[in-house]
Amino acid sequence: MFNVVHIDEKWFYMTKECEKYYLYHQGEQPLRTCKSKKFIVKVMFLAAIARTRFDCSGNPTFDEKSGIFPFVFKELAKMSSKNHMPRDGGSVTEILIQQDNGKPHIDPTDPKFIETASRDGFDIHLSFQPPNSPDMNILDLGYFRAIQCLQHQEAPVSIDELILAVKKSFDQLSSESLNNVFLTLQSCMVEVMKNLGGHNYKVLHIGKHHLMKEGCLPL
Repeated sequence: MFNVVHIDEKWFYMTKECEKYYLYHQGEQPLRTCKSKKFIVKVMFLAAIARTRFDCSGNPTFDEKSGIFPFVFKELAKMSSKNHMPRDGGSVTEILIQQDNGKPHIDPTDPKFIETASRDGFDIHLSFQPPNSPDMNILDLGYFRAIQCLQHQEAPVSIDELILAVKKSFDQLSSESLNNVFLTLQSCMVEVMKNLGGHNYKVLHIGKHHLMKEGCLPL
């Protein structure tokens, strides 16, 4: 599991449909304007995550966060556009990348990918996660939810601020939190095997925080 990189996409929204704010006396109420909940500003991100590695003292030795990348690009508005703003002057041998079964994803045998993935001594392969099994992807299982909880503590008012808030939340999430999600993934894999490949099971709670204090967390 240490040589598997999980990748997945997710929409991150500027705001939730319902927000609760605590204001100080005579504080200015935040203004939110939108035609309807269907038009809440959102940005799609691609995240890549691997398993955390720790030394004998429990200190992380590997940066498991490969990155989170927004699907956006910037370009100057055309001169004829009403939105144009005038300017004044001028050591692993094999790496597996697991993706879900979305139709836009490339095939593991794509020749361009194989050529690129074998450069500089790398041996990188693509694989699909089992169909109809979101628990088999570490990002869907809990990591995206943890990032979103931190992101909603911010109050972005623009796409740039939303991107910064998501990236900040991604960086702030601790290695221990990510490792806990991987331990949950291992529990799900065990239950899937018990069900002969089925997904009729409940996610087990193994008391990770207690095991961490005792120094008995499984690998």
